[in-house]
Amino acid sequence: MLTWQDVINDKSLQDLPYKIELNRYGKVEMSPASNRHVIVQGELLHLIKMRLPGGVTIPECSVQTSAGVKVPDVAWCSYRFFEAQGTQTPFPVAPEICVEVVSPSNSNVEMIEKAALYFATGALEVWLVDLDGNIEFHGPEGRRAQSSFAEFPLKLDLFYLKKH
Repeated sequence: MLTWQDVINDKSLQDLPYKIELNRYGKVEMSPASNRHVIVQGELLHLIKMRLPGGVTIPECSVQTSAGVKVPDVAWCSYRFFEAQGTQTPFPVAPEICVEVVSPSNSNVEMIEKAALYFATGALEVWLVDLDGNIEFHGPEGRRAQSSFAEFPLKLDLFYLKKH
């Protein structure tokens, strides 16, 4: 069974254009990201950094869950989180905000299950964002009308992608 350190050390996995996760059985799962996916991810990184200056916004950090290592597309960690967790790889505790950019290949059930894993590991909020930029905020109690951290738009402004 592979560990996350095995994945990090495997030179054949280092330059792949895929998001890599480990499932509960230690098997590698890879998801290719479209350019649109990465654009939405980048916009989210910028938006969160601007609205929540009291921490660090990071792409694709690893989080150890009961179902293996999961990798949110974007995460926000308070400075307090880093005082407690440092830069352990993978994090044994989920960052306060975990964001998943939902691709057409992702099912609703899959995304709700992933959110539950993040909550069980300590996340306070999970965002699900589609490729059109629509944002859903979720807490352990379910869907929220707004983030509990700050006011955020319910849709990213992706005006430059409308023709494509």
